[in-house]
Amino acid sequence: MKKFMAMTMAMVMTAMALTGCGGGAEEGTASGDIPVIGINQYGQHASLDNCREGFLLGLEEAGLVEGVDFEIDYQNAGFDDNIATQIAQNFSANDVALMCAIATPSATACYAAAEDKDIPVIFTAITDPEEAKLTGGNITGTSDKLPIEGQLQLIRQMQPDAKTIGILYTTSEPNSVSAVREYEEKAGDYGFTIEALGVMTQAEVNQATDTLISKGVDCFTNLTDNNVVGVLPSILEKTNEAGIPVYGSEIEQVKLGCVASAGIEYIALGKQTGAMAAKILKGEAAATDMPYETISEFEIYVNPDAMAALGVSAEVENAIDVTAE
Repeated sequence: MKKFMAMTMAMVMTAMALTGCGGGAEEGTASGDIPVIGINQYGQHASLDNCREGFLLGLEEAGLVEGVDFEIDYQNAGFDDNIATQIAQNFSANDVALMCAIATPSATACYAAAEDKDIPVIFTAITDPEEAKLTGGNITGTSDKLPIEGQLQLIRQMQPDAKTIGILYTTSEPNSVSAVREYEEKAGDYGFTIEALGVMTQAEVNQATDTLISKGVDCFTNLTDNNVVGVLPSILEKTNEAGIPVYGSEIEQVKLGCVASAGIEYIALGKQTGAMAAKILKGEAAATDMPYETISEFEIYVNPDAMAALGVSAEVENAIDVTAE
């Protein structure tokens, strides 16, 4: 039954993707004169949603008006690589003016689908574009590279006696592999060891969480890993019961119940991406001429309720209280 339901959902998503753009218009246009931007979002969770919201705000702030200067064909892959590929191929078949890819699997799919037609691709929420092989060619965008040293400093400040940090990650996500490698390289400088456990699918995350808990890690730190973040409430239920703090990678994860995070703001990331896309649509620049950009500044976010529940009492200077918003 589960397999049948999964196949049915995939068929529905594919049908939605295949009917997203109308035919008969000129290349890259909705009704012959308005350029179409195809948005391929890998899945639905708050940080990726914020990227999309910020992207649209960035276009607006650049003076472009939806329905006049561009149309949006938004498609969500539901964390399914095959559907992300089908969406990208559909965009290519309909000759959209530009593809916006949110998260690495969608960006990889769009880059492959757009290459033969030289459709510009702009990505966002990509931790390491070079590791993901998303550089060169008609592609650019924004990186959400984690402030890993800032996170290690934060964990040390909040848990002075902690020794081992647990990390869950998807082995097929280049961004996650790159981030784990950096954590392993830098953890020793802060007196930590890393216990990283890879998964292949989202269905494996809960069991992997139990495994890390059984290994006696002192805390978890999240990456911007879509399979993991997509089931964060389930992870937090297990870690809270075990009395283990979880550190997020951005503000939305802290709002969900992580104790704290050194992270960037994803609406701002999306705005930066939208501004780059606007230059392409206006003919002011080509994707081939714009190197990808990275937001280097980050904020410290804390959830005092989660901290109190887990006995974390450290005071962090200049931290933003997510429960006060």
